[in-house]
Amino acid sequence: MTPPRPLAAADRDAVRRFLAARWGSATILLDGRAIDAAALPGFVARDGDGVAALITLLDEREHCEIVTLDAASPRNGVGTALIELAAQRARTLGLRRLLTRTTNDNLDALRFYQRREFRLHRLVPGAIDLEREADPAIPLIGRHGIALRDEISLIRDLD
Repeated sequence: MTPPRPLAAADRDAVRRFLAARWGSATILLDGRAIDAAALPGFVARDGDGVAALITLLDEREHCEIVTLDAASPRNGVGTALIELAAQRARTLGLRRLLTRTTNDNLDALRFYQRREFRLHRLVPGAIDLEREADPAIPLIGRHGIALRDEISLIRDLD
């Protein structure tokens, strides 16, 4: 696996395939907006011709949002490296916070982010139920047999 580096135009097709395989699509729903995650800035670690790990980012007024964070082989430190690169990039752009979202069933993500200085920020009850209306392919039951209903935002101050 190569060390993570900024995404380049030459990575876009591989990123689109990786997101489709891991997320079902490169289109991610955020607050009712359809975001093409494959077109966003971010960082990638490659494994031959494929993507080994990826973070995609959306810059907002005062924060940078992590749209996707995924590693083909978890627990090897690359996810943490991607978070730190995203934090450095956000600081360079003058952004004060890093924001991410997950679902109520994603206990692994909640643990991962909190161990990397993110704090619980906001709970949106029923957010996934609303997204399911736009995308019926979103399952009713998520990880660990937990009903998939709510969105949880976590935030990390960069000051």
